[in-house]
Amino acid sequence: MKHATRSNQGILLGTTDMRIERGRPYPLGATWDGAGVNFALFSKHATKVELCLFDSPGSGVESERLSLPFETNGIWHSYVEGLHPGQLYGFRVYGPYDPTVGYRFNPNKVLLDPYAKGIGRSLSWSNAMFGYRIGDPEEDLSFDQKDSAPFAPLANVIDTTFAWGDDHPPRTPWHKTLIYELHVKGFTKLHPAIPRSLRGTYSGLASKPALRHLKNLGVTAVELLPVHHHLDEQHLALQHRVNYWGYNTLSFFAPDTRYSVSSFAEDAVREFKEMVRALHRAGIEVILDVVYNHTAEGSHLGPTISFRGIDNVSYYRLDPENPRFYEDVTGCGNTLNAEHPFVMQLIMDSLRYWVSDMHVDGFRFDLATALTRGQPGVDKLNMFFETVHQDAVLSQVKLIAEPWDLGEEGYKIGSLPRGWAEWNDRYRDSVRRFWRGEEGALPEFATRLCGSQDLYEQNSRGPSASINFVTCHDGFTLQDLVSYDEKHNEANGENNRDGENNNFSWNCGEEGPSNDRKIRTFREQQKRNLMAALLLSQGVPMIRSGDELGQSQRGNNNAYCQDNEISWMNWNPTKDQKIFLDFVCQRIHFWKEEPVLHRQSFFEGRPVQGSTAKDITWFAPSGREMAEEDWHDSDRLCFGAEFYGEGFLLLLVNAHPDPISFTLPLPDTTPQRWECILDTAKERNRSERIDKDYVLSGRALAVLRLR
Repeated sequence: MKHATRSNQGILLGTTDMRIERGRPYPLGATWDGAGVNFALFSKHATKVELCLFDSPGSGVESERLSLPFETNGIWHSYVEGLHPGQLYGFRVYGPYDPTVGYRFNPNKVLLDPYAKGIGRSLSWSNAMFGYRIGDPEEDLSFDQKDSAPFAPLANVIDTTFAWGDDHPPRTPWHKTLIYELHVKGFTKLHPAIPRSLRGTYSGLASKPALRHLKNLGVTAVELLPVHHHLDEQHLALQHRVNYWGYNTLSFFAPDTRYSVSSFAEDAVREFKEMVRALHRAGIEVILDVVYNHTAEGSHLGPTISFRGIDNVSYYRLDPENPRFYEDVTGCGNTLNAEHPFVMQLIMDSLRYWVSDMHVDGFRFDLATALTRGQPGVDKLNMFFETVHQDAVLSQVKLIAEPWDLGEEGYKIGSLPRGWAEWNDRYRDSVRRFWRGEEGALPEFATRLCGSQDLYEQNSRGPSASINFVTCHDGFTLQDLVSYDEKHNEANGENNRDGENNNFSWNCGEEGPSNDRKIRTFREQQKRNLMAALLLSQGVPMIRSGDELGQSQRGNNNAYCQDNEISWMNWNPTKDQKIFLDFVCQRIHFWKEEPVLHRQSFFEGRPVQGSTAKDITWFAPSGREMAEEDWHDSDRLCFGAEFYGEGFLLLLVNAHPDPISFTLPLPDTTPQRWECILDTAKERNRSERIDKDYVLSGRALAVLRLR
């Protein structure tokens, strides 16, 4: 029997005698101990499990098929002496095939280990990948006998040892965290200073030019779009497109090799760890966007690649009225059954692996509420979140939820327990509405500016529970947000039907050749307004990568399948883009240096201990404090807010189209005067002393400090 040592040509060589022992049911997956490999696979309803060993990625049939004769509490296991890291393997699982009751066992299909820590061969699309006969009138009720071995993805036995040296997590406090959302490939693919061989890879992100940009920008954490090994859907493959974003996970333990310099799984694991170590040395945390809510196997008409063929009834939420079909609250065809103890264990083991072995610093859970769903009438909302937060390992890292799914009553923003932060889409929508100039937008904008107390105080959480963002990977870039009145997703091949058409006119006046300069100036000012508002709000700011450089996706607000220049960051900025980059860097530097922007509790509107000054005071342009009727004035789109912490900070905001004169408040006993340090109506800013009144242009904000 051949084992998987690798020659210089990348083929598998060598032979060894084989001895199979009982082995252990834990840990699950393939575990190498220096002398052999222990295999363990959970399948409660299987009647037989076979281990399939492959000589090379090009093998169309397994070299050995070994029965796993030992079963302990639903876990099939054996120890194979003589196997080494690099060995390619899969499983064949036997059991009943009756989709009407949820059973979809088909031993003709080679299945990927759910605990695979490396993927040694990716899937090749073929009709053999489906458990039923494609084109059969009975659809998935039919049974397919074609062997999927030549096409199935294969797991790779991994040696996980790594010399971490003095690596340690930065552990940046939540209230001092600034997140930068990026795609590993898109961030570096076009960077001219990164060696061409490293562009688009984990090593590219760890390179000096990439780290220099992150450090100069001032972010404290990168949030990586999914790096778990994912599948490109068949319909995309037929169109010669890919799932660029990666929200179609197939393996919850394996880093995707498409982002590594080497195509070998073990090299990808090592390269990922080197990237994390380099980011940590730069003081930057690594947060992973993870997708545990569904898998790449899709609906009942999807392929049989892993979970479906291993134990469909256990791994997925099935329709209780008709188990042939899946409960789909994700919009992706299926929902993982986190209510099952072994599925919950799978998720927890995966999370712990990425923290303990890969040294990541946190997670953002895509469609997180899908993981909380239980039987009808049973409130499971907090069970998953509290289980994760109370874990001895996971409680030490950053935990972020996308607090909604697509199912009934799936929107749960503000309902999560302590220890969790949330993507705050109400922040995004409120800030956009306000700067668009919508009537009645001021009260909610003020609430979001102050950390969304209405959402998070009820669960004894502070402003840091709110992940504030104006743009993210899903939707328009900041440049496109202020440049397009509607989406332009024609490149996706869906006749522009995909994506939310949620943009709007930014009221820059009549467009035409004579107004080109006016339009450009207005758009740049609105970008400054949105970015400044984000970095002046209480909570945790998140910036979409590329926004600081004025990246455009040509109006595409759903670029999930665009692995090309539409999505990749452009590192050759224009003059305007360089000016905006300087603006963003200055705003981040100010955000870092200003203590009042890092509160760990909400404003109370009462005098600060030891002072007569309130922690926050709201002013009308006349200089008087705002009264209750001012907040109910639907036409009002301007205000002043004086923050008091270690000093006074004054924010003036005017979303009206015309200039407004503000009378500045002054403490009675001080001879000091206000100093203007930011006015978004100006392309560049320098400190300016103001005595009494300040005229703020239309659609602008200003920041003043008391000197």
